Amino acid sequence: MIKKFIRKILGVKNARPRNEPLVLGAKDHGIDPRMVSNNAIRVTSTLQEAGFEAFVVGGAVRDLLLGVKPKDFDVATNATPEQVKRLFRRAFIIGRRFQIVHVMFGQDLLEVTTFRGTATDNAPKDEHGRVLRDNTFGSQAEDAERRDFTINAMYYNPATQEVLDYHGGIDDIRAKTLRIIGQPEARFREDPVRMLRVVRFAAKLKFSIERSTAEPIGVMAPLINNVPAARVFDEMLKLLTSGQALACLQQLRKEGLHHGLLPMLDVVLEQPLGTKFVTLALDSTDKRVMAGKTVSPGFLFASLLWHQVLEKWQAYQAAGEFPIPALHLAADEVLQSQTEKLAIQRKIGSDMRDIWAMQPRFERRNGKNPYKLLEHERFRAGYDFLLLRCASGEIDRELGDWWTAFYEGDETMRAELVSTASSGGGKKKKPAPRRSRAAALDDAPVDANPDGEEGDESDDDEFLEPRPEGEAPARKRRRRPRRGRRSGGGSGGNAPAGEA
Repeated sequence: MIKKFIRKILGVKNARPRNEPLVLGAKDHGIDPRMVSNNAIRVTSTLQEAGFEAFVVGGAVRDLLLGVKPKDFDVATNATPEQVKRLFRRAFIIGRRFQIVHVMFGQDLLEVTTFRGTATDNAPKDEHGRVLRDNTFGSQAEDAERRDFTINAMYYNPATQEVLDYHGGIDDIRAKTLRIIGQPEARFREDPVRMLRVVRFAAKLKFSIERSTAEPIGVMAPLINNVPAARVFDEMLKLLTSGQALACLQQLRKEGLHHGLLPMLDVVLEQPLGTKFVTLALDSTDKRVMAGKTVSPGFLFASLLWHQVLEKWQAYQAAGEFPIPALHLAADEVLQSQTEKLAIQRKIGSDMRDIWAMQPRFERRNGKNPYKLLEHERFRAGYDFLLLRCASGEIDRELGDWWTAFYEGDETMRAELVSTASSGGGKKKKPAPRRSRAAALDDAPVDANPDGEEGDESDDDEFLEPRPEGEAPARKRRRRPRRGRRSGGGSGGNAPAGEA
């Protein structure tokens, strides 16, 4: 009675101890149990039958409360990683900073974590306060306190259909507000990647960032430079494939977080062609995500960095470099600078190079060149990239229309298109064939040096037979061409540069 009277006088509603959650029943939270993964139910029920606590947690609960079917399901339990591993046939312990268990059901992967404790004072940290390793286990209440945002700190029990809310996450979801748990500066210092996560959630969910959560981000943004590049790359990839990629980049710029992640992004987005190109690329990515289609990270990063490559490509050509080598030099320079920040995986970097390297090849529409390019394993990505360049106004739309007709046409249509391009109807003319060494010797004057070497005119005497006075001059003997210099050998003929 006294406690109720005090709460009434102070105007405190729903006051409860920090270690006691607000329990929401099925009627209160409105989660549709049919949207819960069967494999997530199998994991939680297996753990509960073994005597452990187990809940669906994090982003999956948030999405279920928003009426969105989650892409991934995470489970939290009081079982240790070793205890979890023993309960499932295909379970693997991973992680250095904090150990977790991956449980596999076919291609479906569920991440199972042990409740984390709050005692991080003795955990190894770097000089900036970032936690390096933390395998301290604790209670569910401590685990909730360790989570980043209130909307991600709720626990759903499929068996009872109850949601446990320790930090007012349900209220923040209803108010569409992102709020960090604890003191913002300390939480961002513990893990600077949280600053990227708050941007991603704000853009993806269309939530506003609570003022005290947003204030320190601009000042603490440089701490992201201390995070391993692989973690930053993974977070950037999640951000760009969230279905709200353009909104995420704009939010990054607004919060001052893009510097160092995508250098010169401001410059690109301030140029009319650059802005249009990047916008078209990200819109295309968002549409694919919304339609449930796969997204190529290589294509995505190739689009974001293209205008940096283009600028350096033009600079190398202006310095006298040939177009194809200039493009490769530009690609190497851009990728090297980005790898230091984002640790772009080798496979993704290779895909980016292929997409960029194909662009000048689209301009060669004569002979067998279009057919060879059509067989390239990355042709579709390169072709889509070409269409983006046309749509943004970077190059003539006629080139994209020609390739669309060639790609979609039958053999007869393709032959007609190539014939038209080869006869001058296209932009490129067929290069003149190069003459072989032997053919050049046959037409050379009799006093020509067959080896093409400089020397005195007296060297020609060895090719003339002596003649008595008064006789007609003897026929000049020609030296036979050296072996290996027959017409059409080596890289002669019509092979385009770089394809010999």
